[in-house]
Amino acid sequence: MKNELIKVTIENHVALVKMDAPPVNAWSLAFTEEFLEVFDELYEATNVRCIVVTGREKMFSAGADIKQRTSVSGVAGNLTRHMRRMREVGNTVMEMNKPVIAAVNGPALGVGMAPIINADIILASDNAFFCMPEIDIGLMGGAAHTMSLFPHSLARRMILTGYRLPASEAYRRGIIEACLPLEDLLPAAMDIANNIASKSPKAISLAKRAINTVRSMPLREGYRFEQNLTNEMTQHEDSKEAMRAFLEKRKPVFKDNV
Repeated sequence: MKNELIKVTIENHVALVKMDAPPVNAWSLAFTEEFLEVFDELYEATNVRCIVVTGREKMFSAGADIKQRTSVSGVAGNLTRHMRRMREVGNTVMEMNKPVIAAVNGPALGVGMAPIINADIILASDNAFFCMPEIDIGLMGGAAHTMSLFPHSLARRMILTGYRLPASEAYRRGIIEACLPLEDLLPAAMDIANNIASKSPKAISLAKRAINTVRSMPLREGYRFEQNLTNEMTQHEDSKEAMRAFLEKRKPVFKDNV
């Protein structure tokens, strides 16, 4: 990994992904490419069981790099390529084979919300807010993604007015898992991540496959799909180890074998 605009540290099977492009983590071409590269590598990393993504200091991400966008659109094909890259930001988080926790340490605007909306678990600091400002800057935002996370009326208010949703309100509405003082945010996110990382890598992978698949399936077919995953899990050594540990009243020992 380059560790230039996106800094990655891995400890105890948890990858901490820190967006670090001063001053506001704007999504330039270079920033977007490095973000996608990081998640592609983590997808294949057998020593990683959970991912935490956060921003620098008191800023998660201010969204699109408007200054660079004007220069990008001046070259034939560049804008189309850049839009395709931006679509993949949300996809690469959503399709990750490991749980992704968003630790939102400050404002998250426009495309800066992509890693959040597609994360599995969301926590935010009390200085954070969520906003779709595109209506005021001559762009169109990600309505489909916004409406997948926020309730009907609230999502439309955000899209149509650029309303800044405080993290405290998002927590009150049950949209995010926690709203905490900034200094407590990362420890809380890492606590959840370490809990997940203590589980079987195979079980985590199958659980993520279930989450990503059944969300678009009818209930009956979705449950049948999950039952097939249960059968697959029972054939894995981790299943046998988990059962042995339960009977022997000890912690299971899992290997990085999916």
